[in-house]
Amino acid sequence: MSEQIQARRKRADAERNRARLLDAAKAAFSSGQTPTLDQIARAAEVGIGTLYRHFPTREALVEALYRKDLADLCGAADELLESQAPERALRAWMDVFADYVAAKRGMADALRAVFAAGSVTVSQARGELTVAVRTIVDAGVADGTLRDDVRPEDVVAMVVGAFTATSLAGGQEQRARMFDLLVDAVRRRGATPAVDSC
Repeated sequence: MSEQIQARRKRADAERNRARLLDAAKAAFSSGQTPTLDQIARAAEVGIGTLYRHFPTREALVEALYRKDLADLCGAADELLESQAPERALRAWMDVFADYVAAKRGMADALRAVFAAGSVTVSQARGELTVAVRTIVDAGVADGTLRDDVRPEDVVAMVVGAFTATSLAGGQEQRARMFDLLVDAVRRRGATPAVDSC
């Protein structure tokens, strides 16, 4: 077997292990517990040495998971637009955002350490979220269903603000109403609300 093929297989194995570790970490933190690195390695069915090769510290693992989840959240904008009208895609994206926030509850302490270290910042995250929302808003402006004076950064601020204004535990219904009001506010006057095709 050539060295190139061996190297490719090692890279593929390493990528699979990294993905498994991130999936295991996400599940572990979402359970509401504070998992140890040993527990995460066992759940991913890899040795602790493999975990440390990918993530030398707990903070490195949390940062990688945070970045992956943020990228998935931002990528959801394009995915939703493939199957839904912009107005519905925007509302669905807000629900994806809500799931994203809920999943971070178990990571709160670990995330504080990552933010304190400055490796990720709130402004960077807001910037990425703004780009995702802009994708949806631009599509809505182009098809005439969303207002052309809507600033994506304002939409992001209001979506984030909904979590500040409501409790994480019991505020789901209120947040859903707030999200509905927000979508109604950015709809172009005279535009007919999108309806289900089924």
